[in-house]
Amino acid sequence: MFLESIEIEFGLARGTTSSIFSLYMMLCFLLAIVGGWALDKYGPRKVGFFVAAFTGLALVVSSQIRASWHLFMSYSFLLSLGTGPIYTLANSTTSRWFDRKRGLAVGISSSGGGLGAIILSPLAAYLISAYDWRVAFMVLGVIAWIVMGGSSLSLKQDPFEAGLLPDGAARGVAQGEMGAPDARGERSGRSFYQALGMSQLWFLGLIWSFFSLSLHLVFVHTVPYAVGQGISPMDASIVIGIIGGSNIPGRIILGQLSDMWGRKPLAIMCSVVQGSSLIWLIWSKELWMLYVFACIFGFLWGGFGAVSTALTGDVFGTQSIGSIMGIMSAFWAVGAAVGPACGGYIFDAYSSYVLAFLMGAIAIFITIPLIASLRGVQVSEI
Repeated sequence: MFLESIEIEFGLARGTTSSIFSLYMMLCFLLAIVGGWALDKYGPRKVGFFVAAFTGLALVVSSQIRASWHLFMSYSFLLSLGTGPIYTLANSTTSRWFDRKRGLAVGISSSGGGLGAIILSPLAAYLISAYDWRVAFMVLGVIAWIVMGGSSLSLKQDPFEAGLLPDGAARGVAQGEMGAPDARGERSGRSFYQALGMSQLWFLGLIWSFFSLSLHLVFVHTVPYAVGQGISPMDASIVIGIIGGSNIPGRIILGQLSDMWGRKPLAIMCSVVQGSSLIWLIWSKELWMLYVFACIFGFLWGGFGAVSTALTGDVFGTQSIGSIMGIMSAFWAVGAAVGPACGGYIFDAYSSYVLAFLMGAIAIFITIPLIASLRGVQVSEI
């Protein structure tokens, strides 16, 4: 939503502006790993308060910049300190609390990203049009302080702190399950160093990276693409809102189905249909076609996200889930850095997004054989 406003004010090319976001994601690569380690060591409450403080600070400082290079400090650097560990924080904590219903639980917890897109994309578009992009950054920063800071205070690292076992079972009822604490409250699963020696870690990492490349390409460039087709910026922002909105039922429905039917079949189905939806986007010139794309892409984005996150907990358990999810988030950050930057440079070179969206479709299709190659996935019986 901020892309064109920043380009106009500072006279930047599309590729240069996209690189601000890409550098931010590359820094998230490092901070996701550090955040995962900190989560295992210090717990989610302290890490959550840290990320809330820096997220709000980054957005407020970004509202005050006077030169484009300042954004590389305020947005790329400070915001990565805040949001680099955020996915790891939310979903590794959830994975520790649930075993048999992990797919549904992760689907619910991770649906916050979609809820944010529903609320914040139109809000940002309104603030930019009614005031300017600086006011929009300031308001979003204050919201981050209030919502993220307040939410972090209620977090507990695992159910053992509350005298429970995963899925809310009383102690002594669900012991021995993968990822559940034993009688002494010790979490089971692979250690971080054991995971590093498993091919599963790298297969899952590549899956996360290719999927992220496509997703962030769509998030950064769909609005400029739609505006280039003669669609108003406000209508274009609704497309992003629909992607975010349909992501929520996708996470919950497909996450729950993965508990019953298995993760791999649903993950492969999501990849096939979602890659095909990007081919549809290439030919989408009317607003209704973009709405169809947004519904399909968003629903399957949500489903794939919940299923792939639950897969990580299934494979590795919860002993070092924070550090392992940090590695996954780092792969995610690499894809998020590459996708928008490549999309921007392709547009600058050809004045078209056709090759960029085709690249996104191919990236998703590559995940299909990677998912199929996963072995040894253990899912608790319902």
